[in-house]
Amino acid sequence: MRLADLSKRSGISVTTIKYYLREGLLPPGRQLNATTAEYGEEHLRRLRLVRALIQVGKVPVATAREVLGHVDDESLGRTIRLGAALWALPQEPEPDEEDPAVVAARAEVDRLLHMLGWETARELAPLSPVHRSLVVAVAALRRLDFPWDAELMAPYAELMHQVARRDLDFMESHASEAEQVELAVASTVLFQPVLRALHRLAQEEESARRYGIE
Repeated sequence: MRLADLSKRSGISVTTIKYYLREGLLPPGRQLNATTAEYGEEHLRRLRLVRALIQVGKVPVATAREVLGHVDDESLGRTIRLGAALWALPQEPEPDEEDPAVVAARAEVDRLLHMLGWETARELAPLSPVHRSLVVAVAALRRLDFPWDAELMAPYAELMHQVARRDLDFMESHASEAEQVELAVASTVLFQPVLRALHRLAQEEESARRYGIE
């Protein structure tokens, strides 16, 4: 398809697509002549991902470029490729390692991972911003006298493991590894609000069943 067709199918203006091309967010099309290029379904798919990152996730262009660089890095194994792309998304700042709440939270998170047998998560912990985010969240709870420990977190972690299995089952329903990694990144940006909303709806439903609505 030509640029105008790509714009029409994606709902993104030609000007914006040209900007994404200049910024390296969208790979160039196949050059037909000096002034015309041809684009394929992979460009349409990438545009959806770019729009999810920038317009929905509010990810800065430079960060989006870094994320997409990991998505396209075929030299990485699938787990590292996916992890690197997701880790490049905006994350929590580094916690204060001298804060007693952070020290206690880190110990409980490590104990949780040991209890669950999540050895890969333990090995990647020093590098993982996701691990850091969990430590920061647990530390905040502990400062407010909600002493969440490994035993309290374990049932929630096991439920989220079931969600992760469904995520990967859905991801693997797509043909290419590039599509799978793109989908995982897009889902992280787009699907997190769905999970939060479902959690709150489930709380409302369970509360009504237990206590009524009057």
